[in-house]
Amino acid sequence: MKSCLVVDDSRVIRKVSRHILESLGFSVAEAENGRVALDHCLETMPDVVLLDWNMPVMTGIEFMIQLRKQPGGDVPKVVFCTTENDIAHIREAISAGADEYVMKPFDHETLQIKLQLVGMA
Repeated sequence: MKSCLVVDDSRVIRKVSRHILESLGFSVAEAENGRVALDHCLETMPDVVLLDWNMPVMTGIEFMIQLRKQPGGDVPKVVFCTTENDIAHIREAISAGADEYVMKPFDHETLQIKLQLVGMA
């Protein structure tokens, strides 16, 4: 079973994401910020990270830069999931190591398509 780490400071977004991902056959872990997510990845590297941009403690970009420096940190597919939709943000996310980008709010079909694009669904 593929694993996904949902990183978002919103409990509601984590819950909705978990529901969609579990229906797609993923085991799901959650983190409320990038620091907690990085600690999780150092213990157990997920197959996919669904990552929010704006969070307290450590932002999504800061998390991803740190993740990619870790042993095995180049393995997880990272899908940014955020309300930031301008081209500058998208470029920044991709250049920092994101594999795909999805806009909030998203639905089951949209997330499934993004996961297919990164080879995970």
